[in-house]
Amino acid sequence: MSDDGFDQRLQEHLRSWVGAWPPPDSGVRVVGDEDRLRPTWDGSVRLLQGVGNGDGTVISVPPDHVSEVHGALSEGLEREGLGNELGAILGLGDAVFSGGVFRTTSRVEPGIEPVGTWFEEHEAGLPEWLKPFNGPRLVAFDEDGAPIAGVGIKVHDSIGQELAVVTEEAARGKGLARRLVATAARRVLGEGGVPTYLHEHSNVASARVADAVGFADTGWTVHGLWPRS
Repeated sequence: MSDDGFDQRLQEHLRSWVGAWPPPDSGVRVVGDEDRLRPTWDGSVRLLQGVGNGDGTVISVPPDHVSEVHGALSEGLEREGLGNELGAILGLGDAVFSGGVFRTTSRVEPGIEPVGTWFEEHEAGLPEWLKPFNGPRLVAFDEDGAPIAGVGIKVHDSIGQELAVVTEEAARGKGLARRLVATAARRVLGEGGVPTYLHEHSNVASARVADAVGFADTGWTVHGLWPRS
């Protein structure tokens, strides 16, 4: 994140996505954001969204719940039962509050060959998991024309575009995920956007893909709240 222009775009994206940026030097800042009441990239409403930079964290919630959420988070982000408490405050019932790894990059590793075909909208024959995405899809096919891997782009705002990749089990281990993510990231950067890549801390495969492409793990985190199923 050393490119000044890129850093400025990243900060603009985060101000849009989590309601405010930068975070405090330590601890958690809870902010009210009307966007938490509006549909996101897949049509669902995310009542809580957060990002941390390794020092402090910004958590955004609907404006009417800032005080209660601030109180719930005052003892940290890893307290037992925190998800259910936040779920009760936000009207979700029992819920899971969890964090993952937030990555971004201003430069894709050179030498990674592009792959895949772009589709601006979902079409018949593409994997069903790509259908909810509100951005373009990049798909790799086998010799028989069957889709074997793809990247979907979640357009969060005019700048931030999150990449999600899936490879069919039989096609894994061939570098397709790495090439697809690199190809998609180059497109986002070429259009003046900020590519982001999020994954769970335990997802070693996703971490390897991210590292290979140039999405370094710099200690940043992403936080969310989901109803407990």
